Amino acid sequence: MSLDKQDHTRLTLWAVDCAEHVLAHFEAARPDDDRPRKALAAGRAWARGEITMSEARTAAFASHAAAREAGQAAARAAARAAGHAAATAHVPSHAQHAAGYAVTAATHAGSIASAPAGKAAVYAVEHTDAGAAERAWQREHLPEHLRTVAFPEKPEKTEKPGKGENGTPRG
Repeated sequence: MSLDKQDHTRLTLWAVDCAEHVLAHFEAARPDDDRPRKALAAGRAWARGEITMSEARTAAFASHAAAREAGQAAARAAARAAGHAAATAHVPSHAQHAAGYAVTAATHAGSIASAPAGKAAVYAVEHTDAGAAERAWQREHLPEHLRTVAFPEKPEKTEKPGKGENGTPRG
């Protein structure tokens, strides 16, 4: 993917915004670990021209290390979002991963495992809605001309020749 400097900067800042939007899930679980927050600061600093891409990438690696140490799924995904946001300074396609992990963090934050007894069905709906709401927020905050970069279309799955619905050979 080839972007001019201005759009690369916009995409990085958007990825940072996406990760920051869910960072509370990490900070609630690991309040003394500032590596994901530092990764977001590095992404912003790179966008302002204050640090090198290599420095932003180093902060991204630290955020991914924090993710590996996080015990909760929402916290882990939020730290990964921050890592990918900072890494967008290096490779623009990391922005789509930052956004994806932010959706995952939002989704896990409303997980069925945290539902009170007898409320799992209600939490399941909220769980799905949290991810959809996060994705809607992301789309709303991204310049329209960058949407195909951040949300590339996936090729449609096609049925393999000679296979039925359940994967068994036809005929």
